[in-house]
Amino acid sequence: MNATTKVHAQWSSRMGFVLAATGSAVGLGNIWKFPYMVGESGGAAFVLVYLVCIFLIGLPILVSEWLLGRRGQKNPINTMRDMAEKNNASKAWVLVGISGVLGAFLILSFYSVIGGWSLAYIKDAVVNNFSDQNADGIAAIFNGLLASPAQLLVWHSVFMLLVIGIVARGVTKGLEGAANILMPALGVLLLVLVAYGATTSGFSQALSFMFSPDWSQLTGKVVLSALGHAFFTLSLGMGIMMAYGSYIGEDIDLLKTARTVVIMDTVIALAAGMAIFPIVFTEGLDLSSGPGLIFVTLPLAFGNITGGWLVGLAFFALLSFAAITSAISLLEPVVEFVEERSPLSRATSTVVSGFAAWALGLLALLSFNVLGDVLIFGLNFFDLLDQLTSKFMLPLTGLGGILFMAWHLDKESVRQELNLDIYDFSLWSLLTRYLAPIAVLVVFFTNL
Repeated sequence: MNATTKVHAQWSSRMGFVLAATGSAVGLGNIWKFPYMVGESGGAAFVLVYLVCIFLIGLPILVSEWLLGRRGQKNPINTMRDMAEKNNASKAWVLVGISGVLGAFLILSFYSVIGGWSLAYIKDAVVNNFSDQNADGIAAIFNGLLASPAQLLVWHSVFMLLVIGIVARGVTKGLEGAANILMPALGVLLLVLVAYGATTSGFSQALSFMFSPDWSQLTGKVVLSALGHAFFTLSLGMGIMMAYGSYIGEDIDLLKTARTVVIMDTVIALAAGMAIFPIVFTEGLDLSSGPGLIFVTLPLAFGNITGGWLVGLAFFALLSFAAITSAISLLEPVVEFVEERSPLSRATSTVVSGFAAWALGLLALLSFNVLGDVLIFGLNFFDLLDQLTSKFMLPLTGLGGILFMAWHLDKESVRQELNLDIYDFSLWSLLTRYLAPIAVLVVFFTNL
């Protein structure tokens, strides 16, 4: 069978799609980045602005990417090429698809390295490495991991093999099957950790910090941080949601499904905060410790509380599950492109794509040690990949997708596809033509 006659896969059920899309959205951004951003940005004021932004900006872009994917029924590059041709638009719109697929590939290469850290910390929790350590001892564990190319290589490789193994099984058995197992498991682990947090003396402080806003903390920087995170947390601008949209049947209501995914993603992010901050307050840890909150600050607490090894094991298993559900979605647009544009089978396309991302990830992991002095534009390779994708490729790709949907697709057909009346569609047009694009541009230029 040649590449042009391959049957395009479909999600087997709406719930399977919801879990897979939520799994993509729920990643290190929810369990790692969201809590430390809340900590750095003053708590509840950040949370409330974030909630407004995710519904006004994140949700319309999410629906736009799904809609384009469903209409295209192909990988993001071919989808944008075909959509531009059918709607008499410039062929340059294909750059939106190219940027999305390339961005997902680049992100996966260094995301896998961080995913490997979470697997390494599961091992550390099991063997009780955090027990009775002071701050210097915990920092030494993390710094020792980063300084060891061999350790990083092992965990990076194990993580990528897990991801390749899942994606190679296809849309229903692989992506959907993994989401059906990992998302409920993630939910259970999160509930266990929140329940544990409720038994600590810092729980009431954590509740107040997360949900009682101190408006004096609301600065322009906090608003921009909330706006930026609302955009990135839903896996927008990476080709992922366009690829996932290409597997959606006509029977799925895009707006209702997007609301469900956004709500689930937000609940998990808030629950992660309620799992982490009670421990932070109880142990008197630094709220604004930034990225080190997960890999340095929390292990210090796990090592000094009763049963800390078990709490640590549950937490880093949670982190690993979240990382895997996002990583499989990052690999999917690349695999879909290779499979559709070559005679390779699904499994072979996955192995080739995954191996290429793994190989690029070697440069990312070596930037913490052997290649630490090699700088490009003043950044090591890991930071270069991060900055290139998060500051440039993702916002511009997300912007391109929503602008194409809002300005080039037939408005009446979009209204009917989204099941909106005239009044609601007017609001939708206002959001997608003006508000969301302007917000993305503000984040883009601010990040520069």
